[in-house]
Amino acid sequence: MYEITKEGVFQLLKRLTEAVGPSGFEDSVREVVIEELKPYADSLWIDSLGNVIAVKRGSRGSGRLMLAGHMDEIGLIVSFVDQRGFIRFQPIGGVSERVLLGQRVLIKARDGRIVRGVIGSKPPHIMKPEELKQVPEIKDMYIDIGASSREEVEKLGIGVGCVAVFERDLAVLGGSDVVTGKAIDDRVGVATMIEGFKAIDGNEVEVYAVATVQEEVGLKGARVAAYSITPDVAVALDVTIASDVAGVPEQEWVTQLGKGPAIKVVDGRAATGLIAHPAVRDKLIEIARQYGIPHQVEVAPGGTTDASAIALNKEGVPAATVSIPSRYIHSPVEVVNLVDVVNAARLTALFSSKVTSEWVASLARRVVK
Repeated sequence: MYEITKEGVFQLLKRLTEAVGPSGFEDSVREVVIEELKPYADSLWIDSLGNVIAVKRGSRGSGRLMLAGHMDEIGLIVSFVDQRGFIRFQPIGGVSERVLLGQRVLIKARDGRIVRGVIGSKPPHIMKPEELKQVPEIKDMYIDIGASSREEVEKLGIGVGCVAVFERDLAVLGGSDVVTGKAIDDRVGVATMIEGFKAIDGNEVEVYAVATVQEEVGLKGARVAAYSITPDVAVALDVTIASDVAGVPEQEWVTQLGKGPAIKVVDGRAATGLIAHPAVRDKLIEIARQYGIPHQVEVAPGGTTDASAIALNKEGVPAATVSIPSRYIHSPVEVVNLVDVVNAARLTALFSSKVTSEWVASLARRVVK
């Protein structure tokens, strides 16, 4: 039986997070996912939008469980190159101006080459006092790749439509189980899905592991994948807010780092995202308790996951989310605890292995008359 370990999770997460793959440009991430899933899947394909779908057949061939983790990360897209070679950009997904200035970035040129750059703006030494108190807007920033003209930039294969992401290696903090890097949202969900899929043993239901595209820009990949698969039940694997940091009162922590994966109850502002299906939520909690997996119960005040789109597929899909607590989401220094990831992958594998065809069938439409 496949063993889920911290070292294995770290190495996989490193490969995934260091790949360049903003929404709609997930090619490099997709290659890693296919390589990892292929030996463990009975079938595997890429759909027309770019989702990777791997299937593990069930022993009884009845019922379909969909696991979803999104491959894409937030990023930038080139919108203009001026005569002096400075590159203007627009955001892809929820990029905050607060984390952009002074960052190193990786630009993917038209031929696939990676070009380094830095994000700059007007020097603070020549700013007016009132300007120093403000966060520069994206329109006032640019990427500097060290070129002196538009022609130099073009020779490197960079132009309008090229994409960029933060430049960060995955690194261990302080010799602990805590790691930091970019794109942990949601490569850690993808890593959890991959490791969980590998460890599935004796599953009755068919398990569809889906590495989705374009989640950060509207849950698009999950929507089309769910339409194609028509799952009977679904679990999304994504990060959630770990706001257990200095200056935040305990009642606003949402989840804590190192206390185990979170099983979501609701998310979205005023519960407008996912309201987890009670039976799926409770089954996840039951399995976590049965097998001694530390876990948290989550009520998220904002944000949502692929589960929201999957739940609304066709006649409706009973859906839930297993979340990995993460600090500093949507920044270049996202932080997770590897023990939480291992436990999330264990829970994913056990849930996928233990749910029965009868239980899945019990979630279906009930005819009253």
